[in-house]
Amino acid sequence: MSTDNLHSLKDDMVAFIEGHGMRRLPGYVTEDIPSVVWEDLANPDAWKDFVEMAKHVGAPFITFSEMALDRDELEALIEEAGEMNFPDEEATELVEAQWLRKYAGMVGYIQLGFVYQGIAFLHETTTEWYERFQSLLDDIDSFNDIVIDDAHEQDDSEDN
Repeated sequence: MSTDNLHSLKDDMVAFIEGHGMRRLPGYVTEDIPSVVWEDLANPDAWKDFVEMAKHVGAPFITFSEMALDRDELEALIEEAGEMNFPDEEATELVEAQWLRKYAGMVGYIQLGFVYQGIAFLHETTTEWYERFQSLLDDIDSFNDIVIDDAHEQDDSEDN
């Protein structure tokens, strides 16, 4: 998707789903649920085909989840990236986190879903900046895990 804010697409999705007489269930389908992800990256309107498939199989509702970049969450991420790389103010993680400020308040991810025969079928629409945001979160979480593990190992060796 070439846009930086999926807000208008979200509005189109809501209208389309309701126009098909379907209900929306506000909910996110997690990775631990058996699921199949819709793959039609070349078609920007694939989400319409997805909704029509849900209606065709008689799904009573479509799950609908969106993610907007929260300013407070972003500032906390910038602070963590700064602490992680102190005193290097040009560190990749810190620069990347600061770059994301221009996307604060924007919708960067939408997940549609329906359940058929015990399997969740999903359609995900994302922006490039949201993918970079998720990657940065993962990098910082991985770093924090390493720091915590090192601290626990030091405590264990001092106890012996």
